[in-house]
Amino acid sequence: SPPLSETNSWTPRTPAKKETRKRKTQETARLKMTNQNWVGKQLPIYQIQASSYQRSGLGPHRGRLNIQSGIEDGDLYDGAWCAEYKDRHQWLEVDALHLTLFTGVILQGRNSIWSWDWVETYKVQLSNDSVTWHTSMNGTQEALFEGNQNPETPVLGLLPVPTVARFIRINPQTWYSNGTVCLRAEILGCRVHDPSDIYSAHESGSKDALDFRHHNYKEMRKLMKSVTEECPDITRVYTIGRSYMGLKLYVMEISDNPGKHELGEPEFRYVAGMHGNEALGRELVLNLMQYMCKEYKKGNQRIVRLVTETRIHLLPSMNPDGYEEAYVKGSELSGWAEGRYSFEGIDLNHNFPDLNNIMWDTQEKAADKSKVPNHYIPIPEYYTKEDATVAPETRAVISWMQDIPFVLSANLHGGELVVTYPFDCTRDWAPQEDTPTADNAFFRWLASVYASTNLVMANPDRRICHYEEFQSHNNIINGGAWHTVPGSMNDFSYLHTNCFEVTVELSCDKFPHVSELPIEWENNKESLLVYMEQVHRGIKGVVRDKLTKKGIADAIIKVEDHDHDIRSAADGDYWRLLNPGEYKVIVWAVGYFPSMRRCNVGMEPNPTICDFILTKTPIQRLKEIRAKGEKIPQDLQLRLRALRLRNFIA
Repeated sequence: SPPLSETNSWTPRTPAKKETRKRKTQETARLKMTNQNWVGKQLPIYQIQASSYQRSGLGPHRGRLNIQSGIEDGDLYDGAWCAEYKDRHQWLEVDALHLTLFTGVILQGRNSIWSWDWVETYKVQLSNDSVTWHTSMNGTQEALFEGNQNPETPVLGLLPVPTVARFIRINPQTWYSNGTVCLRAEILGCRVHDPSDIYSAHESGSKDALDFRHHNYKEMRKLMKSVTEECPDITRVYTIGRSYMGLKLYVMEISDNPGKHELGEPEFRYVAGMHGNEALGRELVLNLMQYMCKEYKKGNQRIVRLVTETRIHLLPSMNPDGYEEAYVKGSELSGWAEGRYSFEGIDLNHNFPDLNNIMWDTQEKAADKSKVPNHYIPIPEYYTKEDATVAPETRAVISWMQDIPFVLSANLHGGELVVTYPFDCTRDWAPQEDTPTADNAFFRWLASVYASTNLVMANPDRRICHYEEFQSHNNIINGGAWHTVPGSMNDFSYLHTNCFEVTVELSCDKFPHVSELPIEWENNKESLLVYMEQVHRGIKGVVRDKLTKKGIADAIIKVEDHDHDIRSAADGDYWRLLNPGEYKVIVWAVGYFPSMRRCNVGMEPNPTICDFILTKTPIQRLKEIRAKGEKIPQDLQLRLRALRLRNFIA
């Protein structure tokens, strides 16, 4: 076997205080290096092998860092690689395919609700040909690395001497006394240039000149400020509130008239970072800001059309406190849940008012279900009290939703590859049950639009993230059919406002390495754009008063055979998302006679204009005239007499 290349020599000795500080500095620098280079998260199955395994569900392909198990032990998708034998001759091997400067290993135990298994110490072996192996040395002795003390906390082991090789093995030496040899791992390293390697072409990234890195709070603010300075005519940054720790919730608005709602122009939003450790959505939203600014300046007609015809709002970090916690640990060491919750320990996606069960309970008790409100369901009183367990981040987003007449939204998450649509909460608290809305067909369309244009989701050869196979569902699923989520933002948005919202699970990895960000941008760029364009499907129009020609706010727009109504905005404009077809639409408002029209929605991604003119009832006109102290017009007197006569005859 060709000799392994060592980047530097390492001689053990007892360090003085000054030497200790120097060594700590070197270790910090080495840690930063490993955070910038990696091997393992996206490896194909054939590059991972093992000495043995208990069964296929615990095979080497299940040894990836943060992989999650199914509920049942013994299924095909368990939570680690587990060796068949409990001895020191077991190993998990990774073939990097190319010469790689290996710098370290990150280890986890087995993910399981039934079993406790982890490796406590291990050795690392390296090879150039997978035949002759050399053990990583700590001076003159074989290096013994400390592993885990529990199943979930990732533990970093840095090689004393970073070493160039093609193959690397993790060789467990001791393990939890009541468990067996099980582990999940991440191999750290960076590829080195090898002129003789015929497969040495660099992996594809992105041609877009964007800032591909993970941005903490301060860096995020700087980036958003730089975008507004580059495109001041179409951007505006504003805040909707603060986190528990006082960090501002910044929103970037992109529009040809920022700061103003234009009559007939729909409002769109992307929300990312609800779970602070799901970092990809945050970076994609920041990428989208930069991309739209640059492409608008270039005259890209697609972007120009989006900017001029849509008011776009981008919230990159709903849970900045959680993100900062995960950011400190980094993509490899933050684990599966660190930073997920708010600083108070609240899961923000379970923190919105549960309006589903309020609506369903009312329907069950009602003699006439058609009279039960199916939209704009009010927030229950208990939720508005000061001592209610409601995060300030949640209150801020609810207020934002109520202030702006959003039409369409997506909530960007991470940890899977699937798009889910409402309802998220199931009836009768079933753990899993398909729970469709009245707009199920359109929600399925929205989910399919994103999933079918996402380069990873649409790839039939992609691997399963954890234990659920969503490709058989075309990578979309009803939220309740996946798992029930009471108090989700999606359901609240649908039942309390006019806005339709889906959840996009963007990647298997919640906190991908910085080197993956350009590829992830390319995977999602088309999906992010085409999903925004769906805000222009269906019908839209303005509901006006016949006499004054002014818009009527809070007019109810009902589509026949769709048991979900919407309401007009403050200026009387409305937007109703619908699939192609012919619809009978009825509009009414307090003090007005209802009006009906038939509206045709075509296949083109352009809304059909359906304006409505409403006539005030005589009684309403009389109330307004008397309130102003004016004289009653003769035509109104005649109508009131006719109305009294009809009532008398009846």
